[in-house]
Amino acid sequence: MPIIKVELLAGRSYEQKRSLAAALTDVAVDSLGVARSSVQVHLQEMSAENVAIGGTLVAETAPRQ
Repeated sequence: MPIIKVELLAGRSYEQKRSLAAALTDVAVDSLGVARSSVQVHLQEMSAENVAIGGTLVAETAPRQ
């Protein structure tokens, strides 16, 4: 059973997360030849104050576009 774990910044819509889960599932089914029902996608959201890039917290940088 494939388990795909994705860490991403919080703020995506329900529909965006739904679309990502479906797309990742499709890729696993196509690439691995497994049943769709066996694929798990775990989305873990992180707040921008808990992620740093280049030593600077993402919360301190310009908003994402």
